[in-house]
Amino acid sequence: MSSRFAEREPVDLDTVADELYGLRPEQFTAARNERAAAARSAGNRALADEIGRLRRPSLSAWAGNALVRARHDQVEPLIELGEALRQAHRDLDPAQLRDLVHQQRLLIGALTRQAAQLAADAGHPLGQDAQREVQDTLQAVLADPEAARQWASGRLTRPLTPTAAFPATSGEAPPRRAAGPGRAQRTAPAEAEKSAEDRRRRRRLAEAREAAEEADRERAARAAEAEEAARRAEEVKERIAELRDRVETLSSELKDAEAELAQARSDDRTAREETRAAERRVRDADRAAQKAARRVEELSDAG
Repeated sequence: MSSRFAEREPVDLDTVADELYGLRPEQFTAARNERAAAARSAGNRALADEIGRLRRPSLSAWAGNALVRARHDQVEPLIELGEALRQAHRDLDPAQLRDLVHQQRLLIGALTRQAAQLAADAGHPLGQDAQREVQDTLQAVLADPEAARQWASGRLTRPLTPTAAFPATSGEAPPRRAAGPGRAQRTAPAEAEKSAEDRRRRRRLAEAREAAEEADRERAARAAEAEEAARRAEEVKERIAELRDRVETLSSELKDAEAELAQARSDDRTAREETRAAERRVRDADRAAQKAARRVEELSDAG
């Protein structure tokens, strides 16, 4: 094979995956098949099968991978911001949250623009839906350490789905903490009513957040189902393409074999005809030899 991927035997799956997910989308499938074929030719069928199972990334996932590779210095700041945001939500620190959410907006916006620019420079401009998926992936990185790990690997095949761990970019601060023991007791009826109203508001907010989290879990489950269906569809599509290539190859080989068979039959007819002609010449020569021998005998007897 002429491709640089087929020039050497694959070392391991991680090495091959790093190579493949650094390619442009249109290069992925051919390069993957070549690397799998190289592993199979080298006798490493298990590695060939693992390589064959690597999925081509969607456009937005590819853009996210390109961002990790081209802007690696931005990976750690985004992960650290996610850790800080999660801690601020646990601490219910409104002032810190407002500052971190502001940083979140700026960083997510900047990284999304960088991903879009990288994609455009590579000849694959991102539409609005793809840019939104890039944003969703970055939001998921902030909310979930496992999502952050997947993104930082640079091997996404599908965009990540944000969880409901905290509001994405709303900037809403959590309820303030209750006043400490040093504050004077509020005994006025108006203050008591306000306190009760605050408790009701916090309860409603907690219920709303719980409902939002449940809805988001349901959304994530449905998104996972859709992702799995899309993955299976992509596998079927690639299998169809592979079978089509195989059919074309076999059809070409069949045509060549039929032509060789026709030539062999023609050669067989010619050979049989030549054999019959040679046999006739042998018989004629035999008769001539017998006739000559009889002539010699007759002359000998006459002498």
